[in-house]
Amino acid sequence: MAFTWKEIMLLIASLLMIVIVLLQDSKQDAGTALTGEKSGLFANQKARGFEVIMTYLTLGIAVLFVTFAILVIAL
Repeated sequence: MAFTWKEIMLLIASLLMIVIVLLQDSKQDAGTALTGEKSGLFANQKARGFEVIMTYLTLGIAVLFVTFAILVIAL
């Protein structure tokens, strides 16, 4: 079974998305996830440096993923 270039690009985009999401820090502590309590102390902090880059990279890869998924289905 031969894959088309669109299918290969979709596979690459999906693998990149998985890696990028796993590299990001969690916004929620595991202890608060279990208890449900939410601390408002750090709620208004803006993302900086690496976090901003990873957020934009995730958004870009997500757009590529959706685009290639539509192309694979439509064409």
